[in-house]
Amino acid sequence: MLNISNNQLHKKVDLSNYKSGKEIFNKNYYKFFNKFLLAAAIIGFITLFLPWTQNITGNGLVTTLYPDQRPQTIQSQIPGRIEQWFVQEGDRVKKGDTILRISEIKSDYFDDKLIERTNQQINAKSSSVTSYKGKVDALNRQIAALKTEQKLKTEQAKNKLMQSKLKVQSDSIDLEAAKTNIDIAKRQFNRTQTLQKEGLKAVKDVEDKRVKLQEKKAKFISQQNKLLASKNNVINTQIDLNQIKVTYADKISKAQSNMFTAKSSQFDAEAQVSKLENSNSNYKVRNSLLYITAPQNGIINKAIKGGIGGTFKEGEDLVGIMPTKYDLAVETYVRPIDLPLLHIGEKVRVQFDGWPAIVFSGWPNVSYGTYGAKVVAIENFISENGKYRILLAPDDSDHEWPKAIRVGSGARTIALLEDVPIWFELWRQLNSFPPNYYQPEVEKKGNLTKRRNSI
Repeated sequence: MLNISNNQLHKKVDLSNYKSGKEIFNKNYYKFFNKFLLAAAIIGFITLFLPWTQNITGNGLVTTLYPDQRPQTIQSQIPGRIEQWFVQEGDRVKKGDTILRISEIKSDYFDDKLIERTNQQINAKSSSVTSYKGKVDALNRQIAALKTEQKLKTEQAKNKLMQSKLKVQSDSIDLEAAKTNIDIAKRQFNRTQTLQKEGLKAVKDVEDKRVKLQEKKAKFISQQNKLLASKNNVINTQIDLNQIKVTYADKISKAQSNMFTAKSSQFDAEAQVSKLENSNSNYKVRNSLLYITAPQNGIINKAIKGGIGGTFKEGEDLVGIMPTKYDLAVETYVRPIDLPLLHIGEKVRVQFDGWPAIVFSGWPNVSYGTYGAKVVAIENFISENGKYRILLAPDDSDHEWPKAIRVGSGARTIALLEDVPIWFELWRQLNSFPPNYYQPEVEKKGNLTKRRNSI
């Protein structure tokens, strides 16, 4: 029975005559099974040579194409206390609609007439600025008057100095004349005395000439005194001229100092006015921030900070809003090893959660329930999950995405690469090799054109 020896029993003994042989050898089911196995083997062998599209799969979420269309939270720029809600979750709001009213919690802003009082302070400081400007103008006029007076006084002193110098010259000439008269009187006296000794002149004539000589000497001394007085007058006039310069320089410097002080006070008052106006503008803007409004048309998703009377800090999330108008997109993540295989504009198949699908990742044409997409953005920096983020937009040339899809729902993506035989794909999967590195059709055509041009 085991066909160990060359003496084969079934050739010498007819086993079909036995009861068990009749039960077994008269049935043909094993013949059909062998035919089935043969047909399956042939079909499987042919299937190994069918084309298979290599792909990169990934999991992602439904999002929006543009950042301003994504769900957002509304914050308050100032800390406050919730006073009143004007909406509830699920309400539709338009841009500028009031969502809630808050009140101040800082004591610096409790005054109801804060803006009015700030305006009063601005008016008072503005009046102070006007007063300082008037004082500066008055001091400028005073300085101009002092400079004019100084000029006139200086001219007057210069004229007086010139007169004194001329008087000195005149007295000097008179002194020389007096000196000459003395010399003449001496010669006349000596001549008369000589004649008197000779008996030609009387003693009286000699005495007369002596008296005249004495008069001439006295007049000479008097003229010397006048000359010295004139010289002293010149010196006094020069002193007066210098005193005028010093006096008016002091007066003008003092007036200029007062003017600069007034200008400094004016600038300080103007700075305070500017600061108060800035504070006033801030107060007005702060009052407008007491009403939280919708930044765009949307639907209120969730009141993050609910209730009445609750306090919050600036920048704290208060309510979530979802824009009513948005363009759907899918963000998916791929491994770093697969990132070089993806390019902008590549075709991708997307399967959404909640939409039954029959997916053949390698045969996209026979998949059912998947939708077309294309790559619009590839992140340049790796995400926290160790993968790269890819943004997909709907493919206009494919079926329209379901309208009931909501932002945040799950999605599974299949990026289509090159077509290879099934046997090659099985061999690649068994060896854990990456898909074939390839270039998009546009890049291939560009490289081919470059090669032709180089030839």
